[in-house]
Amino acid sequence: MLNIEHLTKTYGDKKAVDDLTLEIRPGEIFGFIGHNGAGKSTTLKSVAGILQFDQGTIRIGGKNILTEPVACKKELAYIPDNPDLYEFMSGIKYLNFIGDIFGIPAAQRQERIRKYADLFELTGDLGQPISAYSHGMKQKLALISAWIHDPKLIVMDEPFVGLDPKASHLLKEMMREHCDRGGAIFFSTHVLEVAEKLCDKVAIIKQGKLVKVGTMEEVKGDASLEAVFLELEAE
Repeated sequence: MLNIEHLTKTYGDKKAVDDLTLEIRPGEIFGFIGHNGAGKSTTLKSVAGILQFDQGTIRIGGKNILTEPVACKKELAYIPDNPDLYEFMSGIKYLNFIGDIFGIPAAQRQERIRKYADLFELTGDLGQPISAYSHGMKQKLALISAWIHDPKLIVMDEPFVGLDPKASHLLKEMMREHCDRGGAIFFSTHVLEVAEKLCDKVAIIKQGKLVKVGTMEEVKGDASLEAVFLELEAE
């Protein structure tokens, strides 16, 4: 589903991402963990095709993000840590705008919007301008916009920030269902307890370099994910 090979991105003299190689397969929820500035967001933006990188290859469904960017973007949805939405639009106009971009048929679009808006209890607010939304409501709208075109790969940067406990629980269920249908999810998080319970695989990045990757059991062994992460950070 997603192949990252020898990804390198430099800002001035600093390597934000240093020779990173990862593979995310269909059906996997893949957690990406590291301290602030470790290179997580740079990696996710590179995968989403919104950030140029210096070296390496990123393929989504076998397609190269550099040479086939539109084909790749049809296969994915990306949610940044702070969703940058068109605040002059209403919620429903924004979702229809996303539907137009991805060519979702009207009946299918309405069904999916109704389904996810009802789940997130946002239906009554879709007629309001996004500028009037709280951060949590914007996050919910961004999640709905990601799910309505049923992408194969969903890339998320700190998706649980700003969500209330009910919405967080719902998102976990949606992530699992998406992967059970053959999709894949690649997301960063600082909430290690969530990652430990939710992820099939996890990668830990430190100062741009991959320091540990594998199934959750392979990475944490008999310890907790938090204990492993803190030990690696201290080294």
